Amino acid sequence: MNRIFLIAGTAVAALAAQPAQARDIWTPAQAKAWYGEQPWLVGANYNNRDAINQFAMWQADTFNPEQIDQELGWAAKMGMNTMRVYLHNMLWENDAAGLKQRMNTFLEIAARHNIKPMFVLFDSCWDPDPVAGPQRPPIPGVHNSGWMQAPGAARLADKSQYDKLEAYVKDVVGSFADDDRILAWDVWNEPNNGGGGNYKPTPNKTALVAGLLGQVFDWAQSVDPTQPLTSGLWIGETWDKRDSLDAVEKIQVSRSDVNSFHDYNWPEQFERRAKQMLSYGRPVLCTEYMARGNGSTFDGSLPLGRKYNIAMFNWGFVDGKSQTRFPWDSWKKPYTYDEPTIWFHDVLRSDGTAYRQAEVDMIKRMTSEANAERAAR
Repeated sequence: MNRIFLIAGTAVAALAAQPAQARDIWTPAQAKAWYGEQPWLVGANYNNRDAINQFAMWQADTFNPEQIDQELGWAAKMGMNTMRVYLHNMLWENDAAGLKQRMNTFLEIAARHNIKPMFVLFDSCWDPDPVAGPQRPPIPGVHNSGWMQAPGAARLADKSQYDKLEAYVKDVVGSFADDDRILAWDVWNEPNNGGGGNYKPTPNKTALVAGLLGQVFDWAQSVDPTQPLTSGLWIGETWDKRDSLDAVEKIQVSRSDVNSFHDYNWPEQFERRAKQMLSYGRPVLCTEYMARGNGSTFDGSLPLGRKYNIAMFNWGFVDGKSQTRFPWDSWKKPYTYDEPTIWFHDVLRSDGTAYRQAEVDMIKRMTSEANAERAAR
């Protein structure tokens, strides 16, 4: 049952809609109880193939439920049961009611395919100057050339804008706080990421994010969601040693109901990082992995996820306008004449056929085996 507020998309209305009592961070026992009710979670970071970024996926003019239905059908057929999906604060600012309506449509489609998505509220990667409306075409041969940061450099630096960010979080999370079609909320993707690409760095970004991230957790908790909150670590080598964490990472591990991390490296590093995250005594989700040219593959990482009971979300699903089959270094050397020797991310071609059939077969076999084992317990 979802709790959708029939209100205008304003800060005042959203703030008024919050419940009387906020919840605390889950205890490790509560987090484990929630995780014990889930299947082994396997999915991808998802935007449909015709969407270059979050705006193109969600805006009314380009929202494509037919394509989403087709692609989530492909995912379900290979055994995937979750997806990680990005939102944007400006989508809410420009059309709060429309965004929530389209989120509900997305959830209806996902539920038909037995897929429970995780929604991402903010993101520190790629273009720091987001622009709503019609989106530019992809830069030829370049990885993720249209992705937009949220809230973006200008809003991050302007504390007078934070009331809008607060209203966005409270309205979106609050509207779906009781919705059992949603797996979880990732409140901020790679918050201490400088941005990447060829974009101008945001001045004082880590300090600004450190000052805002705890508030984002507060806002999300204040509307009492039944789904867990998280934000994932992604850099560094000693995640199990709190003293070595920066200000942002300390907030991530101290405020997340379930812990999460990213790893795009060889299996040896994946396993080391997985053990570090498990040391906190909470369920663990790997919300990004699989960059073939960097040593991170389904063959290397997925069996470790199963071994350690870690939820697994690879980057990229269907090849499309995000162009993440190209590697990160395509920002310096665009692949305009030749395809990469191997695809960096993505599982399927745009027509739904597998880039590498053995990967699809492996995902299907491992999810089927793991969840049959769980059902037999």
